[in-house]
Amino acid sequence: MVSNMTSNPLSSADEKQKKAFSEISTFEDIITSSDPDLYIDRDFSWLYFNNRVMEEALDMSNPLLERVRFLSIFASNLDEYYMVRIPTVHKSVLEESMNFDAENHTYSEMQKIYAELPIMLGNMESCWEDILIPALKAQNIHILEYSELEDFQTEYLNKYFKKNIFPLLTPLAYDSSHPFPYIANQSVNLAVIISDTAYGRLFVRIKIPSGVKRLIPVPSKEDLKSGKTEDNMAAGKSGNFNFVWVDDVIIANLDLVFPGQTILEAHAFRITRDGDLGLDDDGDFNLMKSIEKKSGAKYFGSPLRMEINDGMSDYVLKILMENLKLRSSQVEALASPVGLVSISELCDINRPDLKYEPFTPKKKEYLITKKASIFSKIKKKDVLVYRPYDSFESVIDFVQAASVDPDVIAIKITLYRVDKKSRIIQYLKDAADNGKQVVVLIELKARFDEENNVAKAKELEHANIHVVYGVPNLKTHAKICMVLRREEDELVPYVHMSTGNYNAATARIYTDFEYFTADPEIGQDAVDLFNALTGYSRKTNYQKLLVAPSMMRGELISKIRREVENQKQHGNGHIVFKLNSLVDPECIFELYRASAAGVKVELQVRGISCLRPQIPGYSDNIQITSIVGRFLEHPRVYYFFNNGEEEMYLGSADLMQRNLDRRIEILFPVNEDYLRKIKAFGGKPLGE
Repeated sequence: MVSNMTSNPLSSADEKQKKAFSEISTFEDIITSSDPDLYIDRDFSWLYFNNRVMEEALDMSNPLLERVRFLSIFASNLDEYYMVRIPTVHKSVLEESMNFDAENHTYSEMQKIYAELPIMLGNMESCWEDILIPALKAQNIHILEYSELEDFQTEYLNKYFKKNIFPLLTPLAYDSSHPFPYIANQSVNLAVIISDTAYGRLFVRIKIPSGVKRLIPVPSKEDLKSGKTEDNMAAGKSGNFNFVWVDDVIIANLDLVFPGQTILEAHAFRITRDGDLGLDDDGDFNLMKSIEKKSGAKYFGSPLRMEINDGMSDYVLKILMENLKLRSSQVEALASPVGLVSISELCDINRPDLKYEPFTPKKKEYLITKKASIFSKIKKKDVLVYRPYDSFESVIDFVQAASVDPDVIAIKITLYRVDKKSRIIQYLKDAADNGKQVVVLIELKARFDEENNVAKAKELEHANIHVVYGVPNLKTHAKICMVLRREEDELVPYVHMSTGNYNAATARIYTDFEYFTADPEIGQDAVDLFNALTGYSRKTNYQKLLVAPSMMRGELISKIRREVENQKQHGNGHIVFKLNSLVDPECIFELYRASAAGVKVELQVRGISCLRPQIPGYSDNIQITSIVGRFLEHPRVYYFFNNGEEEMYLGSADLMQRNLDRRIEILFPVNEDYLRKIKAFGGKPLGE
């Protein structure tokens, strides 16, 4: 779905905003102004982006199980918001900073955010309970309450519990002899109160095992008679899909967990913790050991919210709040089950009529080689790949070919997020076995992928590959692979660059551009970049690549200002940006100034945008749209008309302070042939 963000209530120009702008004497005042009406608050912009995800769940033109998936994504996004943004909001309030460059929130702004979150949760519950559950029921997909089950079904579930769940449970008591147990981030737990004849009322925590499905299939009578109970996601003879929450299954069988005890009450709860690992590049001398210690199950950031069932007693709630050190504003009482992200399990149901039509990416035909090598094809001309319409296999073939080619001397690559069973990792190991020099920069600080990246780094090191863990005080977010090949007494660099990760799993669901080139200037830039990444090079000027943090912001601003001059001289200034987030105040300022000069500015921002469009005299030449749909829009594209000498850059960098100042990023140019072909920014296939 394409949304015009000018219709967003947060981006409309009301009288207060117009007044704020009318009181600014110069454009330079915008950049120094602390008036929040000059910018859209980044947190509210993100929250309204998530509302656009909700709109997909409500959109009846989408297949039903895909709508369920969108609601699961909405819930997952909220989890991430609490883990990533809420700590920053709290920190800003404590610092009482009013500088726009910092991510600041006064106490009142924080209160507005906390007022908005319950509304979003209410909408999520309503979407699930009032819209999707009835729609699923109409398609013979039933989420049953335990009280709705027939006797034969409860008997089946009792046996299922004993065989598949009971052995995995570990009840942990809390009393004067037992400390309150650790509650893992995003785990679903049961708070159980039992009555013991000797000790009276006791509290016990039971964690629902992570390897158990939240939604347990329940067979019909016909299924049991036919012996069909194992194929969980295919309808039996009844044609029905029946499910019950595993929370309810465990609660119904607590007498087996606590024989001889009386169960007074049991309630599900789930917490979300601060996701900031608190890594300090200067203080953490051994970064890998620090990440191993602080990430995953070994890391317990402060609890930030707790989801509970709305029937939880005050007695149980008090125990949880006191031990988790939570305020009442951090507790969310839900009528629906906690952790609605789990409803994505329904998408495994064998109902193709309720899903998007199957889509199979196609291999880039030009790069399919029989006699000629992939390197000769790339040397002949640059190659643009548009995932997922084009297959990720092209880059896998590129690395595989390099691993066995006798003329290849070295492979150097940056890895930010990789799939757990990465074939690229395997081919890099093969290359090392074949005597190639292999250098891998793997970013250990990639949020939520820290553990996986530590494991991959160790795997590569064990294969005698030179592994670099990133650059101090910076994240390496650039996606680039360079192959050095000896040809006629010289080394020729072949370079692959991408807007997305070297990750086969996300390559199927994210839209991204990849670019293969043997351009000698880009090749030299790649050599210089890797020298800067692995050594002490302080290279700041590059021939064709725009590199952050040294030069990217300055180059982009220079090109924006060039469009202003072209508008003044020729009346044809035109800028088109496609990106995930637009937050950087300097870039926003330059876009305001370009719009005021008459430059046509088209922005397609998937997520956060702090720029206010359509303010008369300032941003009335700026149009912002947002696409949320089947695939996650992920490319960053920067286009400048340049008086007919068009330029376009692709890369991994958003216009955010973190990308431009605190990350190593690259933007790479595409040649004229492909520049003319990239006309649709709306997620449609490009075609050769």
